[in-house]
Amino acid sequence: MIKDQDIVVVGIQAWDIEIGSNCKNIAMEFAKHNRVLYVNPPLDRATLKREKNTEKVQKRIRIKNGEEDGLVQIQENLWNLYPKSMTESINWIPIHPIFKIFNRRNSKVFSNDILEAMNQLGFEDILLFNDSSMFLGLYLRDFLKPKSYTYYMRDYLIKVPYWRKHGARIEPHVIQQADVVVNNSTLYAEYGLKYNTNSFMVGQGCDVSLFNDENGNIQIPKEFDSIPKPIIGYVGYLTSMRLDIELLEHMANMKEDWSIVLVGPEDDDFGQSDLHQMDNVFFLGSKDSSQLPNYVKGFDVAMNPQVINDWTIGNYPRKIDEYLAMGKPTLATKTKAMEMFKEHVYLGTNKEEYIELAEKALEEDSPELQKKRIAFAKSHTWENNVRAIYDAIKKSA
Repeated sequence: MIKDQDIVVVGIQAWDIEIGSNCKNIAMEFAKHNRVLYVNPPLDRATLKREKNTEKVQKRIRIKNGEEDGLVQIQENLWNLYPKSMTESINWIPIHPIFKIFNRRNSKVFSNDILEAMNQLGFEDILLFNDSSMFLGLYLRDFLKPKSYTYYMRDYLIKVPYWRKHGARIEPHVIQQADVVVNNSTLYAEYGLKYNTNSFMVGQGCDVSLFNDENGNIQIPKEFDSIPKPIIGYVGYLTSMRLDIELLEHMANMKEDWSIVLVGPEDDDFGQSDLHQMDNVFFLGSKDSSQLPNYVKGFDVAMNPQVINDWTIGNYPRKIDEYLAMGKPTLATKTKAMEMFKEHVYLGTNKEEYIELAEKALEEDSPELQKKRIAFAKSHTWENNVRAIYDAIKKSA
């Protein structure tokens, strides 16, 4: 446990992001025993131009103009900073040395805003926690002079075109600068080890309290009344960038007595796929996150049919913990990140294996296995995740 420290958290997701955020969960856990300043990414000129009329950008404009205070207390020991300075949008610059000059300037104005907030709060000898902000993060050690610098990797960002352009050169330098690199998958930990011997896999936190059905209070939606069993289901964003449409089509074709139930919004590829023409495939649409446990309860087997690519190969899908928290037999694509689940999840490598493993999952399910799955999911708390982060920081001290 690390206690009574001043911690500054920077990253690529603002506090007012609409979706769940690992970094926000970690910051709240830090704040149980430390003072924490969570810093939003600064407003950049391209975002100002593109989203000027949105409330989020209008709020940042008001802060920039001094009409609102950019330092907001979220809860005891936790503050959120909206930087008042605007940074330039520079990723388009093709010449890397010129990009670095402007990137240093952006980092300087960003750091000045952080230092001003630190002085206002009386923060000293800070621990700096950087959630994947590789561009601004390149100079934060120089400008903020932290007692300890932790770089956190939870996505293979340099495989994403926006980040790859300059990040393939910059991120290794950020990793080298860090005192410790913490990762939520073995793939990222191995990548970090290429540049820093203090690179550790710390796992992933997940709040599965919403998926607790031990009292049997969660009700299966009426939509399931007309869907034949067995039901093999998925909840989440239906996007071809992360999910294997061909695999789903194969399952539906080969097992016409199975119902494939897909819950969530669709991208264009899913919307135009042959899945919509299949009698045993059911699209139930987008649902409020509070309703998702009800839909998972209706599944006989829950699945995460990931396609393997640069975005997914190291991805830790939180939905796996959510499925397991409800005791569901769970089927997923075998990747590096999924190795830690191999005792509790059926891991397939191709279309044929998916069908074999789904059959096995249906046959083997039992109350004893359900209890083991629930216990395993419950072990992945944010408290345990942050404890592993603390251990990694202490090892590098």
